Amino acid sequence: MAETFDPTHADLTCADPKLGVQQLFVRHQGRLKAFVLAIWPDFARADDVLQEVFLAVTAKAAEFEPGTNFLAWARSIARFKLLEARRRLNLHSLDADALTSLAAACPDDWGGDQRLAALAKCLPTLAPKAQELVRMRYHREHSPGEIAGILSWTVNSVAVGLAKARVALRECIERQLNEEGAR
Repeated sequence: MAETFDPTHADLTCADPKLGVQQLFVRHQGRLKAFVLAIWPDFARADDVLQEVFLAVTAKAAEFEPGTNFLAWARSIARFKLLEARRRLNLHSLDADALTSLAAACPDDWGGDQRLAALAKCLPTLAPKAQELVRMRYHREHSPGEIAGILSWTVNSVAVGLAKARVALRECIERQLNEEGAR
């Protein structure tokens, strides 16, 4: 039986540890960004945190043990960078224990390129109003209160609409992934 390749536990293929962890970071960047966004759903700040994670991963390259789970190691660095960023901005809505629990609950295969491709296929299937809500919240980064003001809705209506859109997207993504897995 052929052994399957597990990219989360890949050995470094180059002699330079910094270059090796940078290659692994690039390979897992989509998953790391999804992890950061799950905890801090602000695209601009998530990109900033991800850059900090890249710099920290590079600086700590000698600490990474080839053959171990790179994604878990990089997520632990991301968790600390998220805590630092939230402290700098005086955002204390999640404490370190909650963040640790979220990090532990995030499976290695969550947030990969296949999920992003499925999301791209699923967004157009939403009702037009749901698409607008998703665009306003996640692309334009409006808060639910801002969206309510723009659309002349209540904040509760916006929250319900976004919740329904997320459920529809999650179900569609799972269907897409199951169909691809069946092929």
